[in-house]
Amino acid sequence: MLSFENTEIAFSSKSNAQLKWAHKLFKLIGNNSLVKLGKWGANFALTVGLPIKGIVKKTIFAQFCGGETIKECENTIKHLANYGIGTILDYSVEGKKTNKEFDETCNELLAVIEKAANDPKIPFSVFKVSGIGLFSILEKKIKDQKSDPEFNKILDRVDQLCKASYEAKTPILIDAEESWIQNTIDWIADLMMEKYNKQEAIVFNTVQLYRHDRLDFIKESHQKAIKNNYFLGLKIVRGAYMEKERLRAKEKGYQSPINPTKQASDSLYDNSLIYCIKNIKDIAICAGTHNEQSSLFLTELIRKHQIEINDKRIYFAQLLGMSDHISFNLSDAGYNVAKYVPYGPIKEVIPYLIRRAEENTSVAGQTSRELSLIKKEISRRRKK
Repeated sequence: MLSFENTEIAFSSKSNAQLKWAHKLFKLIGNNSLVKLGKWGANFALTVGLPIKGIVKKTIFAQFCGGETIKECENTIKHLANYGIGTILDYSVEGKKTNKEFDETCNELLAVIEKAANDPKIPFSVFKVSGIGLFSILEKKIKDQKSDPEFNKILDRVDQLCKASYEAKTPILIDAEESWIQNTIDWIADLMMEKYNKQEAIVFNTVQLYRHDRLDFIKESHQKAIKNNYFLGLKIVRGAYMEKERLRAKEKGYQSPINPTKQASDSLYDNSLIYCIKNIKDIAICAGTHNEQSSLFLTELIRKHQIEINDKRIYFAQLLGMSDHISFNLSDAGYNVAKYVPYGPIKEVIPYLIRRAEENTSVAGQTSRELSLIKKEISRRRKK
């Protein structure tokens, strides 16, 4: 019987020392004042050039990142594979502004795809469209963009990545972003899916279910895929821009795209799973969630519809360093599981790490749940 309470399986990959360190780190992350102070301190240190790289690398970077380069991630990839868990290498460098920088990022992503080719330990690649093109270009309406040479450069980079993934036979996830550029990303994702998903789902769009319109969007996307004869690939998440979305909607005087309650988001997420599993012949999904109930619900849907638990069209995904009780117990039970493994130069990845710490602090119960499970396992080991 699958249980996320089994801490022996959940932390089987961690030594006693690693477990104690994780306990200390999550206690720090759970302190909102310390997180705010740490954010200020990290930004200040970067601005004035203080040597904080070593401290960051041994602490929060070690918990949530695989390394500074693809090669440095090799130990993490092998370590996770020993427990039946795949790796999604996530080049977490943000804030680039020039075409030269965007091309460099694109080349790094192509290297990830090459690494993933024919390697079952790396079941997906991933990228953000804003990582390979200007946010301001993506913000324009599609009809105003088609003749824009900068937009066409973005399209060309996306096509390079999707074509390489198609040739490598390794699916690629296009991350969701802010709602005011998401229409552009959706349009690009549809274009790529129609081009590369004729035999199977290679290109995956990401749907954020904290938005009240996204279940309808999934249904429309499915019908579009049927009409144009391609498979629909979807990464299904709750979302990561809630506070920013609400603030912008308030400032600009339009209805927020965010659900009014967490319960509404949970319901939409689970109803999306129901829809996708019912239509699994046309749809492949990667369920990116740290929510225990939704993860168990998906296992129940798989069983109800008599689908093989290791069907390659259904993956579970969590972030490295978080929710090991979900990832390792699912893998132990035979389901397809992958961890997002962020990597990149420490200085470049600090904005990602700050956001990760803030999200852990703001998500109700996330840090306390991690802590309680770690304490439970430490106690279990002492009693052995």
